[in-house]
Amino acid sequence: MERLERYIHEMSSPEDALMEELTRTTNQRAVHPQMLSGQIQGRFLGMLVRMLRPHRVLEIGTFTGYSALSMATGMEAGAILDTIEADDEQEELIRSFVERSGYGDRIRLHIGSAFAVMPSLNETYDLVFIDGDKREYPAYYRMLMDEGRTVPLVRSGSYLIADNILWYGKVAEPEQYRDPHTMAIREFNRMVREDDRVENVVLPLRDGLNLIRVK
Repeated sequence: MERLERYIHEMSSPEDALMEELTRTTNQRAVHPQMLSGQIQGRFLGMLVRMLRPHRVLEIGTFTGYSALSMATGMEAGAILDTIEADDEQEELIRSFVERSGYGDRIRLHIGSAFAVMPSLNETYDLVFIDGDKREYPAYYRMLMDEGRTVPLVRSGSYLIADNILWYGKVAEPEQYRDPHTMAIREFNRMVREDDRVENVVLPLRDGLNLIRVK
């Protein structure tokens, strides 16, 4: 598997110098550096943004900013990405790389709980990337799909991407794994699959992506 992963990286467009530095810095300073999106997922997100051409993007879970910067590279002038990070200790690192990236005019960083920040957002998003606390995925989905808001967070034609929805394969073994993270992700996947308002496909990219389109 390591050879295959190395081959995949070698055959994909490489990181630019700033993203390489962010990867190194994350590995040196972050408690859980494996949470970084990384080269392949970052390239996928950037290409997806170029294809969809969203005017408004929402990210739940910034971590050190790799995925936000990856998406910003594909955004057109005037587009805005709101990204929410609960850990205030990451703020200085995130802002430093956003400022150096040249995409500072496209990225609005919000520090705090997604449940505190999202109600204050007066935007309808074309694309949402969900990569926050896995135990809160079902609650994120309910809030995003809430049709009672004066300004809905998503609309018909919006796309949602949920990361880590395979959770190391644990979701496929319900009798063996019943920890809060696995149970919440399994519940999220079930909610999406049974929601007539959306269509979705689960992709095995890295630890799994659930690509969701609001009908």
